[in-house]
Amino acid sequence: MDYPKRKLIMLPGPTNVPDRVTDAMIRPMINHRGEMFTTLLRGITEKSKSLFQTVRDPIVLSASGTGGVEAAVWNMVRPGDKVVVPVFGEFSTRLAETVELAGGQCVRVIAEIGKVPTREEVEDAIAKTPGLKAVFVVHNETSTGCTVPYIEGLAETVRRTEAFYVVDAISSLGGYSIPVDRWGVDVCITGSQKCLAAPPGLSLLSLSAKAEEFIRTNPPKVRYFDLARQLDFLARGETPFTPAVSLYYALDSALEMLVEEGLERRVERHARHARTLYSVLDAMGLRGFADPAVRSNTVIAGLYPDGIDEKKFRKSMDEEYDVVIGAGFGAMKAKMFRIGCMGEIGPTHVRRTVSAMVLTLKRFGYSVDLGKVSGALEAAS
Repeated sequence: MDYPKRKLIMLPGPTNVPDRVTDAMIRPMINHRGEMFTTLLRGITEKSKSLFQTVRDPIVLSASGTGGVEAAVWNMVRPGDKVVVPVFGEFSTRLAETVELAGGQCVRVIAEIGKVPTREEVEDAIAKTPGLKAVFVVHNETSTGCTVPYIEGLAETVRRTEAFYVVDAISSLGGYSIPVDRWGVDVCITGSQKCLAAPPGLSLLSLSAKAEEFIRTNPPKVRYFDLARQLDFLARGETPFTPAVSLYYALDSALEMLVEEGLERRVERHARHARTLYSVLDAMGLRGFADPAVRSNTVIAGLYPDGIDEKKFRKSMDEEYDVVIGAGFGAMKAKMFRIGCMGEIGPTHVRRTVSAMVLTLKRFGYSVDLGKVSGALEAAS
Protein backbone atom coordinates (compact mmCIF):
# COMPACT_ATOMS: atom_id res chain seq x y z
CA MET A 1 0.00 0.00 0.00
CA ASP A 2 1.02 3.63 -0.42
CA TYR A 3 2.08 5.40 2.73
CA PRO A 4 -0.23 8.29 3.69
CA LYS A 5 1.07 11.83 3.48
CA ARG A 6 1.75 13.59 6.76
CA LYS A 7 -1.25 15.52 8.02
CA LEU A 8 -1.98 17.54 11.13
CA ILE A 9 -3.84 15.05 13.31
CA MET A 10 -6.12 17.08 15.58
CA LEU A 11 -8.17 14.10 16.71
CA PRO A 12 -8.93 13.44 20.37
CA GLY A 13 -6.51 10.53 20.02
CA PRO A 14 -4.45 9.27 18.39
CA THR A 15 -2.67 12.57 18.14
CA ASN A 16 0.47 13.88 16.45
CA VAL A 17 3.62 11.97 17.38
CA PRO A 18 6.88 13.96 17.50
CA ASP A 19 9.62 12.77 15.13
CA ARG A 20 11.81 12.03 18.12
CA VAL A 21 9.24 9.55 19.38
CA THR A 22 8.57 8.03 15.97
CA ASP A 23 12.29 7.61 15.31
CA ALA A 24 12.65 5.65 18.54
CA MET A 25 10.53 2.85 17.07
CA ILE A 26 13.08 2.00 14.37
CA ARG A 27 15.65 0.86 16.91
CA PRO A 28 16.70 -2.79 16.48
CA MET A 29 14.51 -5.47 18.01
CA ILE A 30 15.81 -6.86 21.30
CA ASN A 31 15.24 -9.87 23.52
CA HIS A 32 12.33 -9.03 25.83
CA ARG A 33 13.89 -11.36 28.40
CA GLY A 34 17.31 -9.75 28.16
CA GLU A 35 19.20 -7.02 29.99
CA MET A 36 18.53 -4.32 27.38
CA PHE A 37 14.78 -4.65 27.75
CA THR A 38 15.10 -4.66 31.52
CA THR A 39 16.97 -1.37 31.30
CA LEU A 40 14.31 0.04 28.94
CA LEU A 41 11.43 -1.08 31.15
CA ARG A 42 12.96 0.26 34.35
CA GLY A 43 13.57 3.62 32.68
CA ILE A 44 9.92 3.76 31.58
CA THR A 45 8.81 2.84 35.09
CA GLU A 46 10.82 5.60 36.73
CA LYS A 47 9.68 8.26 34.27
CA SER A 48 6.05 7.11 34.59
CA LYS A 49 6.19 7.86 38.31
CA SER A 50 6.42 11.57 37.52
CA LEU A 51 3.34 11.31 35.29
CA PHE A 52 1.21 9.67 37.98
CA GLN A 53 3.04 11.49 40.79
CA THR A 54 3.52 8.27 42.72
CA VAL A 55 6.33 6.47 44.52
CA ARG A 56 4.96 3.13 43.36
CA ASP A 57 5.81 1.36 40.10
CA PRO A 58 3.21 1.98 37.36
CA ILE A 59 2.36 -0.88 35.00
CA VAL A 60 2.53 -0.72 31.20
CA LEU A 61 0.22 -3.05 29.26
CA SER A 62 0.52 -3.85 25.57
CA ALA A 63 -3.12 -2.90 25.06
CA SER A 64 -5.12 0.15 24.10
CA GLY A 65 -6.69 2.39 26.71
CA THR A 66 -9.81 0.22 26.64
CA GLY A 67 -7.63 -2.72 27.63
CA GLY A 68 -6.34 -0.72 30.58
CA VAL A 69 -9.88 0.06 31.70
CA GLU A 70 -10.89 -3.60 31.33
CA ALA A 71 -7.86 -4.58 33.42
CA ALA A 72 -8.90 -2.16 36.16
CA VAL A 73 -12.49 -3.43 36.20
CA TRP A 74 -11.72 -7.16 36.13
CA ASN A 75 -9.04 -6.81 38.81
CA MET A 76 -11.15 -4.72 41.19
CA VAL A 77 -14.73 -5.97 40.68
CA ARG A 78 -16.12 -9.34 41.77
CA PRO A 79 -19.62 -10.73 41.14
CA GLY A 80 -22.17 -8.94 43.29
CA ASP A 81 -19.95 -5.95 44.09
CA LYS A 82 -21.72 -2.60 44.18
CA VAL A 83 -20.02 0.07 42.09
CA VAL A 84 -20.99 3.72 41.55
CA VAL A 85 -20.28 5.10 38.06
CA PRO A 86 -21.12 8.63 36.86
CA VAL A 87 -22.43 8.24 33.29
CA PHE A 88 -22.34 11.19 30.91
CA GLY A 89 -21.16 9.95 27.51
CA GLU A 90 -19.99 7.01 25.43
CA PHE A 91 -16.92 6.00 27.43
CA SER A 92 -18.51 6.29 30.86
CA THR A 93 -21.39 4.19 29.47
CA ARG A 94 -18.90 1.56 28.32
CA LEU A 95 -17.27 1.63 31.75
CA ALA A 96 -20.60 0.95 33.46
CA GLU A 97 -21.30 -1.88 31.03
CA THR A 98 -17.87 -3.40 31.69
CA VAL A 99 -18.53 -3.35 35.43
CA GLU A 100 -21.71 -5.33 34.78
CA LEU A 101 -19.90 -7.77 32.49
CA ALA A 102 -17.58 -8.48 35.42
CA GLY A 103 -20.62 -9.29 37.54
CA GLY A 104 -20.80 -6.01 39.41
CA GLN A 105 -24.00 -4.21 40.37
CA CYS A 106 -23.60 -0.82 38.75
CA VAL A 107 -25.22 2.24 40.29
CA ARG A 108 -25.33 4.76 37.46
CA VAL A 109 -25.43 8.49 38.20
CA ILE A 110 -26.61 9.88 34.88
CA ALA A 111 -26.31 13.39 33.44
CA GLU A 112 -27.69 14.64 30.15
CA ILE A 113 -25.18 14.70 27.34
CA GLY A 114 -22.97 17.79 27.45
CA LYS A 115 -23.07 17.94 31.23
CA VAL A 116 -21.56 16.02 34.15
CA PRO A 117 -23.34 14.63 37.23
CA THR A 118 -22.83 17.01 40.12
CA ARG A 119 -20.54 16.09 42.97
CA GLU A 120 -23.58 16.13 45.26
CA GLU A 121 -25.41 13.63 43.05
CA VAL A 122 -22.44 11.25 43.05
CA GLU A 123 -21.92 11.60 46.79
CA ASP A 124 -25.62 10.97 47.36
CA ALA A 125 -25.33 7.72 45.39
CA ILE A 126 -22.29 6.74 47.46
CA ALA A 127 -24.16 7.43 50.70
CA LYS A 128 -27.18 5.44 49.56
CA THR A 129 -25.20 2.36 48.46
CA PRO A 130 -24.52 0.12 51.47
CA GLY A 131 -21.55 -2.20 51.09
CA LEU A 132 -20.11 -0.06 48.30
CA LYS A 133 -17.08 -1.73 46.69
CA ALA A 134 -15.77 1.00 44.41
CA VAL A 135 -16.34 4.30 42.65
CA PHE A 136 -15.21 4.33 39.02
CA VAL A 137 -15.00 7.74 37.34
CA VAL A 138 -14.15 8.74 33.78
CA HIS A 139 -12.25 11.97 34.38
CA ASN A 140 -12.46 13.27 30.82
CA GLU A 141 -15.33 12.07 28.61
CA THR A 142 -13.72 11.97 25.18
CA SER A 143 -17.05 11.65 23.40
CA THR A 144 -18.47 14.95 24.68
CA GLY A 145 -15.50 17.10 25.71
CA CYS A 146 -16.68 17.17 29.34
CA THR A 147 -14.38 16.86 32.36
CA VAL A 148 -15.31 15.97 35.94
CA PRO A 149 -14.06 19.01 37.91
CA TYR A 150 -14.25 17.43 41.36
CA ILE A 151 -11.89 14.45 41.00
CA GLU A 152 -9.87 15.55 44.04
CA GLY A 153 -12.91 16.37 46.15
CA LEU A 154 -14.55 13.05 45.34
CA ALA A 155 -11.36 11.29 46.44
CA GLU A 156 -11.86 12.81 49.90
CA THR A 157 -15.41 11.48 49.98
CA VAL A 158 -14.41 7.97 48.92
CA ARG A 159 -11.60 7.89 51.50
CA ARG A 160 -14.24 8.19 54.23
CA THR A 161 -15.62 4.82 53.09
CA GLU A 162 -13.94 1.46 52.61
CA ALA A 163 -14.45 1.64 48.84
CA PHE A 164 -11.81 1.83 46.14
CA TYR A 165 -11.44 4.90 43.95
CA VAL A 166 -10.67 4.24 40.28
CA VAL A 167 -10.08 7.00 37.72
CA ASP A 168 -10.12 6.53 33.95
CA ALA A 169 -7.76 9.30 32.82
CA ILE A 170 -7.20 7.94 29.32
CA SER A 171 -7.63 11.27 27.55
CA SER A 172 -6.55 13.59 30.35
CA LEU A 173 -3.47 12.48 32.31
CA GLY A 174 -0.55 14.63 31.25
CA GLY A 175 -2.94 17.35 30.10
CA TYR A 176 -4.22 17.47 33.66
CA SER A 177 -2.40 16.76 36.89
CA ILE A 178 -3.75 13.84 38.93
CA PRO A 179 -1.37 13.19 41.88
CA VAL A 180 -2.58 9.70 42.67
CA ASP A 181 -0.67 9.23 45.92
CA ARG A 182 -1.65 12.57 47.43
CA TRP A 183 -5.29 12.31 46.40
CA GLY A 184 -5.66 8.64 47.27
CA VAL A 185 -6.56 7.27 43.82
CA ASP A 186 -6.40 3.47 44.05
CA VAL A 187 -6.22 2.81 40.31
CA CYS A 188 -5.53 5.36 37.57
CA ILE A 189 -5.41 4.47 33.88
CA THR A 190 -4.17 6.39 30.86
CA GLY A 191 -3.29 5.70 27.23
CA SER A 192 -0.12 6.29 25.26
CA GLN A 193 -1.80 8.01 22.29
CA LYS A 194 -3.36 10.99 24.04
CA CYS A 195 -1.55 13.60 26.16
CA LEU A 196 1.72 11.64 26.06
CA ALA A 197 1.94 12.06 22.25
CA ALA A 198 3.07 8.48 21.71
CA PRO A 199 1.62 5.95 19.23
CA PRO A 200 -1.50 4.03 20.23
CA GLY A 201 -1.24 0.54 21.65
CA LEU A 202 -0.12 0.93 25.26
CA SER A 203 -1.97 1.68 28.48
CA LEU A 204 -0.43 2.69 31.78
CA LEU A 205 -1.86 2.04 35.24
CA SER A 206 -0.96 3.03 38.76
CA LEU A 207 -2.04 0.91 41.73
CA SER A 208 -2.19 1.91 45.38
CA ALA A 209 -0.89 -0.44 48.07
CA LYS A 210 -4.52 -0.98 49.11
CA ALA A 211 -5.49 -2.02 45.56
CA GLU A 212 -2.50 -4.33 45.21
CA GLU A 213 -3.29 -6.05 48.51
CA PHE A 214 -6.87 -6.66 47.39
CA ILE A 215 -5.82 -8.13 44.06
CA ARG A 216 -3.28 -10.43 45.69
CA THR A 217 -5.71 -11.72 48.31
CA ASN A 218 -8.64 -11.90 45.85
CA PRO A 219 -7.05 -12.96 42.53
CA PRO A 220 -9.03 -12.00 39.43
CA LYS A 221 -10.16 -14.63 36.93
CA VAL A 222 -8.01 -13.23 34.16
CA ARG A 223 -4.56 -14.09 32.91
CA TYR A 224 -3.30 -11.44 30.49
CA PHE A 225 -4.69 -8.59 32.61
CA ASP A 226 -3.70 -10.05 36.01
CA LEU A 227 -2.10 -6.93 37.53
CA ALA A 228 -0.47 -8.82 40.42
CA ARG A 229 1.36 -10.98 37.89
CA GLN A 230 2.34 -7.82 36.02
CA LEU A 231 3.86 -6.38 39.21
CA ASP A 232 5.71 -9.61 39.99
CA PHE A 233 7.40 -9.61 36.59
CA LEU A 234 8.00 -5.85 36.73
CA ALA A 235 9.96 -6.33 39.96
CA ARG A 236 12.55 -8.29 37.98
CA GLY A 237 12.45 -6.00 34.95
CA GLU A 238 10.21 -8.05 32.69
CA THR A 239 6.64 -8.36 31.50
CA PRO A 240 4.71 -11.63 31.88
CA PHE A 241 3.85 -11.78 28.18
CA THR A 242 5.54 -10.54 25.02
CA PRO A 243 5.48 -6.71 25.07
CA ALA A 244 5.15 -4.41 22.05
CA VAL A 245 8.87 -3.63 22.18
CA SER A 246 8.87 -0.93 19.50
CA LEU A 247 6.02 0.88 21.25
CA TYR A 248 7.95 0.68 24.53
CA TYR A 249 10.83 2.47 22.79
CA ALA A 250 8.40 5.17 21.68
CA LEU A 251 6.83 5.47 25.12
CA ASP A 252 10.24 5.82 26.72
CA SER A 253 11.04 8.71 24.37
CA ALA A 254 7.65 10.36 24.95
CA LEU A 255 8.04 10.13 28.73
CA GLU A 256 11.54 11.55 28.43
CA MET A 257 10.06 14.57 26.66
CA LEU A 258 7.48 14.93 29.43
CA VAL A 259 10.18 14.87 32.11
CA GLU A 260 12.22 17.44 30.20
CA GLU A 261 9.25 19.79 29.84
CA GLY A 262 7.95 19.20 33.35
CA LEU A 263 4.42 18.05 34.14
CA GLU A 264 3.34 21.42 35.49
CA ARG A 265 4.39 23.23 32.32
CA ARG A 266 2.75 20.59 30.15
CA VAL A 267 -0.54 20.93 32.00
CA GLU A 268 -0.41 24.73 31.69
CA ARG A 269 0.34 24.43 27.96
CA HIS A 270 -2.74 22.27 27.40
CA ALA A 271 -4.92 24.70 29.35
CA ARG A 272 -3.55 27.73 27.49
CA HIS A 273 -4.20 26.33 24.03
CA ALA A 274 -7.63 25.07 25.06
CA ARG A 275 -8.56 28.61 26.08
CA THR A 276 -7.39 29.84 22.68
CA LEU A 277 -9.44 27.28 20.79
CA TYR A 278 -12.59 28.03 22.77
CA SER A 279 -12.08 31.76 22.22
CA VAL A 280 -11.63 31.26 18.49
CA LEU A 281 -14.74 29.08 18.21
CA ASP A 282 -16.70 31.87 19.90
CA ALA A 283 -15.20 34.36 17.44
CA MET A 284 -16.30 32.14 14.55
CA GLY A 285 -19.82 32.09 15.93
CA LEU A 286 -19.63 28.37 16.70
CA ARG A 287 -21.06 27.08 19.97
CA GLY A 288 -19.13 24.77 22.21
CA PHE A 289 -20.98 21.56 23.07
CA ALA A 290 -19.96 21.04 26.69
CA ASP A 291 -21.36 23.09 29.53
CA PRO A 292 -18.68 25.80 30.08
CA ALA A 293 -18.37 24.79 33.74
CA VAL A 294 -17.13 21.32 32.78
CA ARG A 295 -15.56 21.74 29.34
CA SER A 296 -12.34 19.88 28.69
CA ASN A 297 -8.83 21.21 28.15
CA THR A 298 -7.90 18.20 26.02
CA VAL A 299 -10.99 17.54 23.87
CA ILE A 300 -12.65 20.61 22.35
CA ALA A 301 -16.21 19.73 21.28
CA GLY A 302 -18.21 22.16 19.15
CA LEU A 303 -21.44 22.30 17.17
CA TYR A 304 -21.67 22.85 13.43
CA PRO A 305 -23.83 25.67 12.09
CA ASP A 306 -27.17 24.57 10.66
CA GLY A 307 -26.95 23.24 7.12
CA ILE A 308 -23.36 21.95 7.20
CA ASP A 309 -22.78 18.31 6.31
CA GLU A 310 -20.28 17.08 8.90
CA LYS A 311 -18.80 14.37 6.67
CA LYS A 312 -18.19 16.81 3.82
CA PHE A 313 -16.81 19.40 6.22
CA ARG A 314 -14.24 17.05 7.77
CA LYS A 315 -13.40 15.59 4.37
CA SER A 316 -12.72 19.07 3.01
CA MET A 317 -10.45 19.94 5.93
CA ASP A 318 -8.61 16.67 5.45
CA GLU A 319 -8.23 16.66 1.67
CA GLU A 320 -7.88 20.39 1.02
CA TYR A 321 -5.88 21.50 4.06
CA ASP A 322 -4.41 18.29 5.53
CA VAL A 323 -6.00 18.88 8.94
CA VAL A 324 -7.90 15.98 10.53
CA ILE A 325 -10.54 16.57 13.22
CA GLY A 326 -12.93 14.13 14.85
CA ALA A 327 -16.63 13.46 14.40
CA GLY A 328 -19.21 13.28 17.14
CA PHE A 329 -20.68 10.17 18.76
CA GLY A 330 -24.12 8.59 18.60
CA ALA A 331 -27.01 11.01 18.29
CA MET A 332 -24.56 13.94 18.05
CA LYS A 333 -22.47 12.45 15.24
CA ALA A 334 -23.89 14.70 12.52
CA LYS A 335 -23.98 17.81 14.71
CA MET A 336 -20.66 17.83 16.56
CA PHE A 337 -16.96 18.03 15.81
CA ARG A 338 -14.17 17.24 18.26
CA ILE A 339 -10.66 18.68 18.23
CA GLY A 340 -7.84 17.08 20.18
CA CYS A 341 -5.91 19.62 22.23
CA MET A 342 -3.31 17.23 23.55
CA GLY A 343 0.20 15.89 23.32
CA GLU A 344 2.55 18.26 21.53
CA ILE A 345 -0.19 20.87 20.98
CA GLY A 346 1.32 24.29 20.27
CA PRO A 347 0.63 27.63 18.54
CA THR A 348 1.33 26.21 15.08
CA HIS A 349 -1.18 23.41 15.56
CA VAL A 350 -3.82 25.86 16.75
CA ARG A 351 -3.31 28.43 13.98
CA ARG A 352 -3.24 25.84 11.22
CA THR A 353 -6.41 24.20 12.53
CA VAL A 354 -8.18 27.54 12.84
CA SER A 355 -7.14 28.58 9.32
CA ALA A 356 -8.43 25.32 7.86
CA MET A 357 -11.73 25.67 9.70
CA VAL A 358 -12.22 29.28 8.58
CA LEU A 359 -11.48 28.44 4.95
CA THR A 360 -13.74 25.39 5.04
CA LEU A 361 -16.60 27.31 6.65
CA LYS A 362 -16.34 29.98 3.95
CA ARG A 363 -16.25 27.28 1.29
CA PHE A 364 -19.56 26.00 2.64
CA GLY A 365 -21.08 29.49 2.54
CA TYR A 366 -20.79 30.29 6.22
CA SER A 367 -19.76 33.88 7.02
CA VAL A 368 -16.79 34.31 9.37
CA ASP A 369 -15.64 37.61 10.87
CA LEU A 370 -11.90 37.35 10.22
CA GLY A 371 -11.21 40.37 12.40
CA LYS A 372 -12.78 38.66 15.43
CA VAL A 373 -10.93 35.42 14.73
CA SER A 374 -7.60 37.20 14.36
CA GLY A 375 -8.29 39.20 17.49
CA ALA A 376 -9.01 36.04 19.48
CA LEU A 377 -5.78 34.46 18.27
CA GLU A 378 -3.74 37.57 19.04
CA ALA A 379 -5.27 38.01 22.48
CA ALA A 380 -4.28 34.46 23.35
CA SER A 381 -0.72 34.63 22.03
